[in-house]
Amino acid sequence: MSPVTAVFRRELASYFATPVAYVFIVIFLVLAGATTFYFGGFYERGQADLQPFFNFHPWLYLFLVPAVSMRLWAEERKSGTIELLLTLPLTMWQAVLGKFLAAWAFVGIALALTFPIWITVNYLGDPDNGVILAAYVGSLLMAGAFLAVGACLSATTRNQVVAFILTAVVCFLLLLAGFPLVLDAVRAVAPQAFADAIAQLSFLTHFSAIAKGVLDLRDVLFFVLTIGFWLYACTVVIALKKAD
Repeated sequence: MSPVTAVFRRELASYFATPVAYVFIVIFLVLAGATTFYFGGFYERGQADLQPFFNFHPWLYLFLVPAVSMRLWAEERKSGTIELLLTLPLTMWQAVLGKFLAAWAFVGIALALTFPIWITVNYLGDPDNGVILAAYVGSLLMAGAFLAVGACLSATTRNQVVAFILTAVVCFLLLLAGFPLVLDAVRAVAPQAFADAIAQLSFLTHFSAIAKGVLDLRDVLFFVLTIGFWLYACTVVIALKKAD
């Protein structure tokens, strides 16, 4: 068994060792259903698609994903087990990747459990399932980017609440960068190229494109590179803390 797999299995099992994991999944499913069928006006729209479902995903992740990522390293630092973990025969990068993949798999399980909504829209109409599948892929990639940010910020503190707040704030700013109101304000005082550059840094911009069924390689690479950047930053932060 590879070191990454060992850390992955250990971390994933730890999520389901307490009721917190089940509470998280239930809350996510309830909110996903509520935002789709009530706040999203699913029935009023009269269209067989899941656009209302995916439109709320960035905002659901904004609060729920930091709750998952806040414990990744903050708990290890608070309990002192981070020193034990890093003395095992594995590299720091393997430890970071294993913990991240476990958290990503956990969120992926929660996302997969929303499949009854997909079945419902197929029962009620004839949706473009290719678009829905692309949106699911985009949602999972965006969740991974949120988690990578959370993993890095969790490594900066021993306090899980602080890690939660920092992650929520940073992710909110990354979402806000692609919000039309913000982009219009930037265009009013800065060149169009500058506004476009800000928009390209936003999770919302890239996810919205994928959610429409356009699985552009540039959007996929954005999330992959974002995940890689924040995980690398996480290893740097842990190395600095270890040196202290």
